[in-house]
Amino acid sequence: MTARGEAGPRVAVVVPVHGNEATLAELADRLGAALAGRPWRLRLVVDASPDASAAVARTLAAADARIAVTELAVNVGQHAALAHGLAEEAAADVWVCLDADLQDPPEAVPLLLDRLAAGDVAAVFAGRRGRYESPLRRLTGTLHRRVAGRLTGLPPDAGAFLAMGPAVRAAVVTAVREQGAPSVVLAVGRAGRPVASVPVVRDRRPVGRSAWTARARLRQSLGSLAWAVRARR
Repeated sequence: MTARGEAGPRVAVVVPVHGNEATLAELADRLGAALAGRPWRLRLVVDASPDASAAVARTLAAADARIAVTELAVNVGQHAALAHGLAEEAAADVWVCLDADLQDPPEAVPLLLDRLAAGDVAAVFAGRRGRYESPLRRLTGTLHRRVAGRLTGLPPDAGAFLAMGPAVRAAVVTAVREQGAPSVVLAVGRAGRPVASVPVVRDRRPVGRSAWTARARLRQSLGSLAWAVRARR
């Protein structure tokens, strides 16, 4: 059921949460403003966060019935947490994956939804733009995405901020939860559906530091690319 005055497909926004207690309230406010007039839900997947993120998420959910919380007892990582939330939000028509640290601007969500609504693609990525990280991190991230794009056919600026339709959502959940896909992004490529990207300028983190160390980023990158190579065979 949609609220009076809301129209269009039901949008489920899935956000993995780890160490984001300071940004969740602003995220919810900005997302609600961006999606005004559309029926939407926000699922916060708290990935065994060591801070007060779970308590903040529960407070937000108590104040707004459109917000739901999943609390994971064991840290599973960003992409597994996303797949978990996508699986739980089965009643939507369109799904959006979004980071909790406000580097992905919630105001860009309608751009992705409108492009997806054109009907010629099954998923739309927010093409990464801007000086949101150090030059070295931007360089290594760009190189990873270009190689991943060559292996999968995905846009070379594709990241984990995206909107998808039912077929891709089902394929992503299966690939990550049952087939060992290490990345939602690569799982979209494995789905074999037409995709597009629209340029979106990412913001710097307003508070805190990323939990991704250089070693963790390298390990994730190598594991993801190795999986993409195997998936091509």
